[in-house]
Amino acid sequence: MATHTPKNILITGAAGFIASHVANRLVRSYPDYKIVVLDKLDYCSNFKNLLPSRSSPNFKFVKGDIASADLVNYLLITESIDTIMHFAAQTHVDNSFGNSFEFTKNNIYGTHVLLEACKVTGQIRRFIHVSTDEVYGETDEDAVVGNHEASQLLPTNPYSATKAGAEMLVMAYGRSYGLPVITTRGNNVYGPNQFPEKLIPKFILLAMRGKALPIHGDGSNVRSYLYCEDVAEAFEVILHRGEVGHVYNIGTKKERRVIDVAKDICKLFNMDPETSIQFVENRPFNDQRYFLDDEKLKILGWSERTVWEEGLKKTMEWYTSNPEWWGDVTGALLPHPRMLMMPGGIVHLDGSEKYDSGASEVSGNSQNKMVVPPAKSSNPPGKPAFRFLIYGRTGWIGGLLGKLCEKQGIPFEYGRGRLEDRSQILADIQTIKPTHVFNAAGVTGRPNVDWCESHKTETIRTNVAGTLNLADVCRENGLLVINFATGCIFEYDAAHPEQSGIGFKEEDKPNFTGSFYSKTKAMVEELLKEYDNLCTLRVRMPISSDLNNPRNFITKISRYNKVVNIPNSMTILDELLPISIEMAKRNLRGIWNFTNPGVVSHNEILEMYKKYIDPQFKWANFTLDEQAKVIVAPRSNNEMDATKLKTEFPELLSIKDSLIKYVFEPNKKTSA
Repeated sequence: MATHTPKNILITGAAGFIASHVANRLVRSYPDYKIVVLDKLDYCSNFKNLLPSRSSPNFKFVKGDIASADLVNYLLITESIDTIMHFAAQTHVDNSFGNSFEFTKNNIYGTHVLLEACKVTGQIRRFIHVSTDEVYGETDEDAVVGNHEASQLLPTNPYSATKAGAEMLVMAYGRSYGLPVITTRGNNVYGPNQFPEKLIPKFILLAMRGKALPIHGDGSNVRSYLYCEDVAEAFEVILHRGEVGHVYNIGTKKERRVIDVAKDICKLFNMDPETSIQFVENRPFNDQRYFLDDEKLKILGWSERTVWEEGLKKTMEWYTSNPEWWGDVTGALLPHPRMLMMPGGIVHLDGSEKYDSGASEVSGNSQNKMVVPPAKSSNPPGKPAFRFLIYGRTGWIGGLLGKLCEKQGIPFEYGRGRLEDRSQILADIQTIKPTHVFNAAGVTGRPNVDWCESHKTETIRTNVAGTLNLADVCRENGLLVINFATGCIFEYDAAHPEQSGIGFKEEDKPNFTGSFYSKTKAMVEELLKEYDNLCTLRVRMPISSDLNNPRNFITKISRYNKVVNIPNSMTILDELLPISIEMAKRNLRGIWNFTNPGVVSHNEILEMYKKYIDPQFKWANFTLDEQAKVIVAPRSNNEMDATKLKTEFPELLSIKDSLIKYVFEPNKKTSA
């Protein structure tokens, strides 16, 4: 099997849907690869799609058109490009019926410009051309075997015809000039970041607005759908293992009628399909079915991972969390949309793009325009892939993070500024030039949360105002913030009863308001949902192997005369803090229940303490009512659902196993 290890990759159309997932994956997974992305930011592109990569030193964004021969040649030479992944294309079939010349210009001429530049420079070791299953044309309804890579190309609409034409050019340059070309033909792809002219995001956004879902014809057309992350993985496999001169289908044998897709989305939104689905006039020609044989790619080692129900739910959750990602998309939600596809059309920016997070802007939207060389990279050779700015130096978690960075050889510095002062945060960022920011600062109370009840303004100043300041300044500077929050914003209730195994999920609304500390943390978490540069980690009752640390939950309860005995989710820092660093490297975002799976009670922990540490240890229990007499503010007790974290990090241990491995075994003093 052939293997290819690229050094400098050019990805075209990388602010679009599929290519952005591929680019972000490669930037995250291969820090030694330089990823240069070229996109003219057309109506279906969005610079925010590349947000996970923008602060990475191995990422560069170039705004420009693949139809500019000068620009393409310039990039190949100055960036020493050895690999091209060519995604840039007009792809929406409806648009191709009304503006087919733009499809010819972008899909055929643009591809030709790239191929000619590859021929002239003579330095490309892989040219991966991204095509579509639609080049095969319509598959017979009763066909049992899908189209294989050698099947005849019979496109039926202007879009697929231009993609087939581009494929012919790619094949010709491979045969005539020996270019190392690979072609992919893929099924429909869905998931976060997709412009809502496509079926699934369109239906989701319409459902969110309580509007009818328009179906072309009778909805009997059959399509196969792959989740975007599975497709990104397929391109990763083809990049490294694909054979030069070969074609690879990226597909699934699981098919769905359009009407069934609509019904599944209605089900997610609790809508009645009978009243929520609207049948509209069909396209001029609407292929009944596309069916691929995907065995060749499976031999390379790829297979579909995400089941339909899971992928659709993830997609729905992303769009409901990011309803304004694409701005005003009213035109795209029409039954037969016609979006702008000409120079100067719609561009999706969020006002903060500078194209310089390790990247420089190159303007090259026209063939005749003089291409201005970008400034030299500010990243000198040997610059580390990561540099962390950590707030919370004197805190327990902040101190441990610094030690972990030292152990892993990650450059870091502690912030000197106070979070309440935006100018001081900005000064830290400009001085340290971090790739990521960790926020482990916050007020939890001295010695406990009861302190916050009598120091409310101080608590607000740090936990709310300071955290919001940090998130906002970092967003303006294209930085991801790993924000250590708390899970002490929930308490057992009728829907999540004690000992039921039903935990609170990331999307659940906080229901615990017993302490002022918890109120501030719930308040700021809700506000932070408006920021797309946050990875919020809900920590609960943190425990470490340092049993002498007074902040350690085990240290606390082992010194109490009496303890309550309630099962709770908890966080083993020895296991989870390294995961927080890995989450930064992966540029993960959103809210995460940052606890080990499962629950453990006070008594169970103290039984372990007695078994491993002190066989003579004794303790007594008291009730919540009795506890209330000796504390000022009630305490949160709950179980957190750690499924999301466990899915991302399958090696994560359950709370009881983690306690034994990371805390009690290393501190073992008995012969148990």
